Amino acid sequence: MITPEEIVDMTDLSPDEVELIEKHEYLGCMVAAAAMADYLMHQHKGPQAVQRMICDEIRGALHANDLKRARELYETLHHFMSEHPEAAHGSI
Repeated sequence: MITPEEIVDMTDLSPDEVELIEKHEYLGCMVAAAAMADYLMHQHKGPQAVQRMICDEIRGALHANDLKRARELYETLHHFMSEHPEAAHGSI
């Protein structure tokens, strides 16, 4: 049987990035988040959508004055942008 971790490994995203999508979209399931992540990363402007999700989560952490979480999310954003520079092109 395939594990949720193996499903996440099949995406182009890190486990942290998939977990962020799970929380941002209120999916409650890493497998569903991995499927959504994979779908988004293969759509036109999908990488930009993932980038916006990460930025939304950073803003939420800052508004909640959770600087530790905001730093962690910034590292996630930095990693995502280094792995997927196409997310910056045409971003709104």
